[in-house]
Amino acid sequence: MGIMSRMSTVFQAKISKLLERAEDPMETLDYSYEKQLELLQQVKRGIVEVVTSKRRLQMEEAQLQQNVDKLTSQAQQAVAAGRDDLAKLALQRKQDTVQQIQGLDPQIASLEEEQNRLTAAEQRLQAKVEAFRTHKEVVKAQYSAADAQVKIGESVTGLSEEMADMGLTIQRAEDKTQRLRAKAGAIDELVAAGTLEDITGSQDSIDQELSKITVSKNVDDELAAMKKQIAAPDQKQLKEGK
Repeated sequence: MGIMSRMSTVFQAKISKLLERAEDPMETLDYSYEKQLELLQQVKRGIVEVVTSKRRLQMEEAQLQQNVDKLTSQAQQAVAAGRDDLAKLALQRKQDTVQQIQGLDPQIASLEEEQNRLTAAEQRLQAKVEAFRTHKEVVKAQYSAADAQVKIGESVTGLSEEMADMGLTIQRAEDKTQRLRAKAGAIDELVAAGTLEDITGSQDSIDQELSKITVSKNVDDELAAMKKQIAAPDQKQLKEGK
């Protein structure tokens, strides 16, 4: 029983969370307001029905009162004609009609009280519904503002994260560029030193060796010329000394 109870509690908690996520507070408020309007309409319809019933009884009472007046007139005419028997019959019917009227009075009074009660209830309910509507609109406005702030915050947070990712991407690109530049410089240096063969140039290995020989010969020729130039003044002095 303990395990089942805990499982039921956990299940109900999860269901409540799911319902809370799925629930739209604005829709819930509008739904509650609509239900209150329906209740208010029911009360108004009840008032209409009570008033209709009261008016029907009042019309019946008025009709009976007309009958009473008519029977009274008939009784008077019968007495004047010396027809006491007709006069008694008219007066008997009059009494029956009066009793009917007397029976309608409490019913009409009861309906009057019910009408007053429902009217007061309708006024109170109308005030509550209007107050709820005003409060509902305020809450909806506050909810919309809060929801907008949350979305803006999420957008700013997402933008910050995106900017951070962009910063890391740029940093990685700059690091890679520096590595490529360093590698290119090292390759150029090795190619110039002859350590690596320049596959982009027009010279092959033989051309490179011939170029080295040419460079070496030029160096030797220039060195010999410099020695000859330095030795020339000394030989001139020796000739003059002889």
